[in-house]
Amino acid sequence: MSQPSPHETNAAPRRRGVGPGWIVAAAFIGPGTVTTATLAGARYGSALLWALAFSAAATMVLQEMAARLGLVTGQGLGEAVRRRFHGGARVLAVALVVGAIGLGNAAYQTGNLLGGALGVEGALGGDLRLWAALIGGVAAVLLWSGNYRIVERTMVALVLVMSAAFVVTALRVLPAVDAPLAGLLVPRLPDADAILVAVGLVGTTVVPYNLFLHATAVGERWSGPEGLGAARMDLVLSIGVGGLVSMAILVTAAGTLASSGTEVTSAADMARALEPILGPWAGVAFAVGLFAAGMTSAITAPLAAAYAVAGAVGWPADLRDRRLRAVWITVLGVGVLLAVLGIRPVPAIVFAQAANGILLPTIAAFLLLVVNDREWMGARANGLPANLLGGVVVLVATLLGLRALASVLGLWG
Repeated sequence: MSQPSPHETNAAPRRRGVGPGWIVAAAFIGPGTVTTATLAGARYGSALLWALAFSAAATMVLQEMAARLGLVTGQGLGEAVRRRFHGGARVLAVALVVGAIGLGNAAYQTGNLLGGALGVEGALGGDLRLWAALIGGVAAVLLWSGNYRIVERTMVALVLVMSAAFVVTALRVLPAVDAPLAGLLVPRLPDADAILVAVGLVGTTVVPYNLFLHATAVGERWSGPEGLGAARMDLVLSIGVGGLVSMAILVTAAGTLASSGTEVTSAADMARALEPILGPWAGVAFAVGLFAAGMTSAITAPLAAAYAVAGAVGWPADLRDRRLRAVWITVLGVGVLLAVLGIRPVPAIVFAQAANGILLPTIAAFLLLVVNDREWMGARANGLPANLLGGVVVLVATLLGLRALASVLGLWG
């Protein structure tokens, strides 16, 4: 088995500034997360806050392993998959990565663009399809620059916009929320259907493409294991903020909609429903947050697809590489085209759900296996506490994967 050489411990940080954890946070707070958290708060009040707290903790555990893999070995997760498998197993593993993340992100990109466009439409009016095309154009310009630092800083700015929009709105309604501390600290399911919503909250936060994205992106910020301490601090802060934003969305719905009987089926409905309750500013703030969520996902989904495919097939992880550009242009282009035409790519989404149902537990287990390999990771291999935490997260990822597959097959939800 070919073993890459770890970086020496005297490696120095490459540059100052924000870290890649903010891209991970920006990636998982997309329209899907906003919508799921809104529905959870509207239906169950604050009772499912614990699911978001668990989601943030599970994300930190897996992303820390991905970051450690990237910094210690100098390899992305896609490259680790390619190096660890051989023959037919390698072909299957690479096909799964390319299918689930490359094709899957193309299918989901339409929702990212339309989610951001709904936010702009809610704040400014105008044509939804035009806004979706403009958001796609902005994402294309940022990615075409090939400047990772610009992309990273844009993500931080958008996360801050989301934080301001959603947290300020949540603080306004917090006094009306029933038992938020109990909902955060005491896991419970108010009824039989709540398990599906709780699984949805975890599933929109713990996503496989962020593991590929982060394992590669840490190399843009630090070079070598000396950066591990800074990477962990960056990760805890950024994922913590991301989890707080998701909770703020749920709290806003819980404080305004849970007892009002207002029917809400999407985050856009939530923005409109807030206006008569909290005034026009609240609806606009929520719409701005929804725009930021869609914008971040519209950028990170093509970026993650490019990094994952590059690592899996052995291309350099360089945003200026024409092959990487071909990947993200395809993902972004498909999303824009379908959004403008008003076509929902149902078969592609069903395929992506099935592929991700297999990929999430597989990659989580593979990641846990790799970071326990002392020949590869040396002194920075997992210890017992990390393995216990990782084992719990892998178990949950497996349950999420089974749920996704059962949903696709029509056996559940």
